[in-house]
Amino acid sequence: MNKKLAAALSGGAVLVLALSGCSDDSDDKVNDWAKKVCDQVHPQLQKIANANASIQQQTADNSKPADVQETDSAAFKQISQAYKALGSAVESAGPPPVDDGETTQKEAVKELNASSVAYAKLQEKVDALNTKDQGKFADGLKGIADELNKISTNGDQALKKLQSGEVGTAMAKQEGCQKPTASASPSAGKSDDSEPSTQPSTEPSKEASPSASASKKA
Repeated sequence: MNKKLAAALSGGAVLVLALSGCSDDSDDKVNDWAKKVCDQVHPQLQKIANANASIQQQTADNSKPADVQETDSAAFKQISQAYKALGSAVESAGPPPVDDGETTQKEAVKELNASSVAYAKLQEKVDALNTKDQGKFADGLKGIADELNKISTNGDQALKKLQSGEVGTAMAKQEGCQKPTASASPSAGKSDDSEPSTQPSTEPSKEASPSASASKKA
């Protein structure tokens, strides 16, 4: 029942600041800017990864609608708060010291804040679903998954620009901007101090992809 939602999350660029690259071409000012941002980014990436993992846990066919609703609502709330914090981190760091840095920063902050609002709206829609009618609940989840796909595939041009060139290279070297290891705990977001993966990645988060057993039942 929750598989489409989990699949939509796994297909989207949720971990927008999980980067790769090990070049040392960036100058000190750009590296300092990247460190300032990434030190604040890691806890938020961890929250997003954990929220995705909690949704993945509710993909079994026998999951109760009320349990799915509670899990998804908490996860969307957490992702919304994380995106808002990511926007604040990029904003508080100031413009990156590169050409057109101020414009790039402002557009990236705008996109992150828009994602925060979008996930907050998804939380409201999940909360409004009818859990007493499993058919209607499943249909409602499908609609939310469709909206999630749109959020995941639209409006990330400024973030891609922020992660390109000299700034992207500098951010990729920072531990705080590496892809974190998701905690599968239902209480998503309780593991902010978890160590990130040592392998950075530009790939979207896969933590929320349906389990093999769930996929076979789909």
